[in-house]
Amino acid sequence: MIILNGGSSSGKSGIVRSLQAVLPDPWLAFGCDSFVDAIPARMQASDEGIVFAADGGVSVGADFRALEAAWMDGIVAMARAGARVVIDDVFLGGAASQQRWQKALGGVAALWVGVRCESAVAAGREVARGDRTQGMAAAQADVVHEGVFYDLEVDTTHTESLVCARTIAAQVT
Repeated sequence: MIILNGGSSSGKSGIVRSLQAVLPDPWLAFGCDSFVDAIPARMQASDEGIVFAADGGVSVGADFRALEAAWMDGIVAMARAGARVVIDDVFLGGAASQQRWQKALGGVAALWVGVRCESAVAAGREVARGDRTQGMAAAQADVVHEGVFYDLEVDTTHTESLVCARTIAAQVT
């Protein structure tokens, strides 16, 4: 598995698409955005689910965590069954988020990749996207990396997704 962690609008999704293009074998891609989209609508804006604050802050509750654990276990089960999997995640809890993945992995090998981007650049991307609460990119740019260890880090501030993907792919093949 490859697990990418970075703040909102840091460039993770572009790297994932590029990885799928440059890696010689097929890789399945899963991201936290698709997980959030999959939870019931009533949990989106619920204290037990996930709340996106007007200032860009994000908080999650117990029901969200329970479904997230099941989702992680399912992703890891695919990897155990032989699928190559790349994850696009936002470690809102820093090291605690990585520990949840480590627990789910239970010995499955993973390449941990930090995706960094200067806060101002990520904020500009956020505005251009138009589908994010303004302030998320700035709020997450550094906090998602606190206490997290990586095998490799890339920075999309001035480096294209394809170049980052090739750097990551070199560690896989």
